Amino acid sequence: MSERHVWRFAEAGRRLAATAADLGVQAPSFRTPPRVAGVDRTIRRAGDGSVLVSVRSRGRAWAAVLADMIEGVVHANDLPPQEAARARNELWAATADIDAAAPPAESPELPLQANAEIPRAA
Repeated sequence: MSERHVWRFAEAGRRLAATAADLGVQAPSFRTPPRVAGVDRTIRRAGDGSVLVSVRSRGRAWAAVLADMIEGVVHANDLPPQEAARARNELWAATADIDAAAPPAESPELPLQANAEIPRAA
């Protein structure tokens, strides 16, 4: 999994948790991937009231991953339709610029020996 991908998932989780708190609803924890094979999202409720939203992120479009994280917040709080719509709007707005804020993808560097000659193309 790329560093950029991990950063986006973690940053989305932080922003969604902060926005959920601002909305006065419970902020779930997020992890990837779900423990159940073949599903994109699971929600697990613990006895202490905490909620864990697991989202499959590998091999999926970022928008789909983010949508599952946002829906996880909505479902974790069992929000009625009007509150759910408002929460979705706020959660999407809070995460709108994650791609722009992400650190640039690093390009792998090949190690060269000191004073090594680089062959020229003929």
